[in-house]
Amino acid sequence: MAQQVSAFDAQFLNIETATNLAHIAALTILDPSGRPGSTLTRDDLIALLRRRLHLAPPLRRRLVQVPFGLDHPYWAEDREVDFDYHVRDLALPPPGDDHKLAEQIARLHGARLDRGRPLWEIYLIHGLAEGRVAIYTKVHHAAVDGVTGAEVLAALMDFEPEPADQPPPEDGDEPQEGPDAVEMFVRCLARVLDNPFALLRFVAEAMPRLDEVPFVAQIPGAGLVSRLVRSIGGTAESLPDLPRMVVPRTPFSGPISRHRRFAFGQLPLDEVKRVKNAFGVTVNDVVMAMCATALRRWLVKRDELPRQPLVAGIPVSTRGQAPNGSAANEVMLTMTTLPTDVADPRDRLLSVNRSMRLIKERLAAAPATWLLEFSQAMPAALSALAARSAFRLASRTAPAMNLMISNVPGPQTPLYVCGARVTALYPMSVITDVSGGINITVFSYDGRLGFGIVSDRDMVPDVWDLIDYLWDSLAEYAALAS
Repeated sequence: MAQQVSAFDAQFLNIETATNLAHIAALTILDPSGRPGSTLTRDDLIALLRRRLHLAPPLRRRLVQVPFGLDHPYWAEDREVDFDYHVRDLALPPPGDDHKLAEQIARLHGARLDRGRPLWEIYLIHGLAEGRVAIYTKVHHAAVDGVTGAEVLAALMDFEPEPADQPPPEDGDEPQEGPDAVEMFVRCLARVLDNPFALLRFVAEAMPRLDEVPFVAQIPGAGLVSRLVRSIGGTAESLPDLPRMVVPRTPFSGPISRHRRFAFGQLPLDEVKRVKNAFGVTVNDVVMAMCATALRRWLVKRDELPRQPLVAGIPVSTRGQAPNGSAANEVMLTMTTLPTDVADPRDRLLSVNRSMRLIKERLAAAPATWLLEFSQAMPAALSALAARSAFRLASRTAPAMNLMISNVPGPQTPLYVCGARVTALYPMSVITDVSGGINITVFSYDGRLGFGIVSDRDMVPDVWDLIDYLWDSLAEYAALAS
């Protein structure tokens, strides 16, 4: 039976407009000096993709729309993939430095994926300094989350220079074709009949946790209602209270444009771990504190630092919690304060540690699946209209957060693509009207933390400053740890 796009994943399709795009990406830097001729060609990359396609199912899936938008779309698997369309190459103009590369990547990241085809593109980029090449990989968020996106990349990589032979299983499943109109109608009717029960499930799940629902958490009294419901249900002690998070206005708040900027950089993981050990916190705490420091300096420079802390959206893995185990995305969004209002760097780090421990306590007591339930409760035909209307309203009144920060762990040993060594890997994610004009995503690889910062072109014209400030912040924490 053809797999339907989950109600949760469909929201990534529904929110897309000319400016709000919902794909995630990665920039991989390669050293091809160990290859014959010290080059990597588009044909080499396509040949690898043909051999490894069975390891990356999202690359074969395309959307099948339900007539009149009565239900969420379905995934159909193509028997053949048009690699001539999906795999492209281009060259940077001299001198091919990091800033030129980032400008090109920003243009690619600001372009929408074609929904009539499998929702991915790969660009092989030549002309980098020192003979390097780059691969920019873009996949729609409806098909992958941060973890599964990394798994798609991993399907193209090897732990040795010589690509491993990974043939598809002889008894592999036949590609799943999309359902016909009759099947889609029957399944749509079943969803309509289940909607009242889905709504009840959502209410039961969300009422004790109103203080962590974006938008709702900002309403005065939401925390009080949550505590009251938890007391009635006997869960008051198991779910610790969250502070009320008021989202301050910043230069990167409000409706975004269709244009992006991008900056990237690597920081030594060993130094971050040394800070972590000195203060008794986690690597993620140090990363969050560094982001808070960089953003504080950026805002102070413009005389725009709010008195309140910023509010950051933090994706959290929910693997194994999806209702039927079939959702492509197994990630939920939780909120935390980012102490940009704290002047002392030591206090800033400890504040981050307290906030992140509180989130972990909440998730350990009762994992937050309210958004999955809400998505299921909403009639599919209304989802797109409701999502876009909510985005327009929130972007002009009360945005849900100031920015998003995500930290994805990766392998700590060298990787290769077609025999070319991966020297760096930088993740890229989503900015929207309601999540703010900055997204900071981090991926650890081979002893380094790769920071990828996506921003709105007009809101944050000097995005490279944030990379410099991250370096300065790490140096400051390293000095305190000495």
